[in-house]
Amino acid sequence: MTKQNHGKLNQLERTLPEGLFVDAGWMERHGYSTSLRSQYVSAGWLVQPARGTYKRPLGELTWEKVIVSLQKLLGSDLIVGGRTALDLQGFSHYVSASGLSKIHLYGTKAPPSWLAKLPLKETFRFHRSQVLFKSATGSIRELPGSSDWPMKVSTTERALLELLDELPNRESFHQVDMLVDGLRTLSPKRLQSLLADCKSVKVKRLFFWFAERHNHVWLNQIDRGSLDLGTGKRMLVKGGKLDPKYLITIPEDIGAPV
Repeated sequence: MTKQNHGKLNQLERTLPEGLFVDAGWMERHGYSTSLRSQYVSAGWLVQPARGTYKRPLGELTWEKVIVSLQKLLGSDLIVGGRTALDLQGFSHYVSASGLSKIHLYGTKAPPSWLAKLPLKETFRFHRSQVLFKSATGSIRELPGSSDWPMKVSTTERALLELLDELPNRESFHQVDMLVDGLRTLSPKRLQSLLADCKSVKVKRLFFWFAERHNHVWLNQIDRGSLDLGTGKRMLVKGGKLDPKYLITIPEDIGAPV
């Protein structure tokens, strides 16, 4: 190995933390040509979890480290949101002993195609943030994860609205009902801002319906009169009962508040 290449290998050890990974574009921008990358892979100094991606051989590749790599090294605006963000913040009763299986990601740009090809047991579901919110990148927090680096996730308040957007086709009323019952310490100020920013009439109506159902105290501090709740009925459940206040259909068998 030439002295120059040895120096670049030392540089790689400083700029690419163990356990994280990068793509070919990152390697090119940092001066690692295709031939040099091939040399590193052949020598065992780099491994390729999927075609066009690279990591140092030490450190297990986990979905958390994949997301951190996207956020910290690859400049992606993807965050973990919806049910996954609520699970990570301790608000779900339905995380199996084996961990999460589907990771919900929100961002303005779809993730790279190699994300689905990584050797992980988890799968990723992408949502375009700008479909639900006018300001697609607001209300985010950093959450300590199983890796050594914090991961950007939706706040509990934002994750709740993202979850409600999944009703009724990809989430059940029963599970959402159980989850909302435990959300007793939400920030009214943050909720007010998010609801004003939310584009979905369905989500806003569902939010107030669930909040009233569980009589959450923070609801009294939200000015619903300033929010656009639209007009007309929203038929969410075929054969369901119509709530006369919010004009949404809900399941007949949802029962009394828990």
